[in-house]
Amino acid sequence: QVQLVESGGGLVQPGGSLRLSCAASGSIFRFYVMGWYRQAPGKQRDLVAVITNGGITNYADSVKGRFTISRDNAKNTVYLQMNSLKPEDTAVYYCNAKTTVDDYWGQGTQVTVSS
Repeated sequence: QVQLVESGGGLVQPGGSLRLSCAASGSIFRFYVMGWYRQAPGKQRDLVAVITNGGITNYADSVKGRFTISRDNAKNTVYLQMNSLKPEDTAVYYCNAKTTVDDYWGQGTQVTVSS
């Protein structure tokens, strides 16, 4: 059973930074892509950033230049460094991992950007 555990969310002022972590149970090499999605109240869950097991990344236009996704294979962890945060970044952030046959989600971590 795959478990993805997110951490690092919280309350931050506009312009601040947070780093989210997603720790997987077992090796992350089995996932051909891992990523972060977010869901604000009353809205659909949207892609924020993804990274392949080859290190190729892709970002939503709204976060390009501000967010950076990375992975540490030795720690089975994927990170999302979020800088220059805006109130519109407020959402529950979910970690996702995909194999060719399965799709896994973490429980989510709340990020609130407010003064």
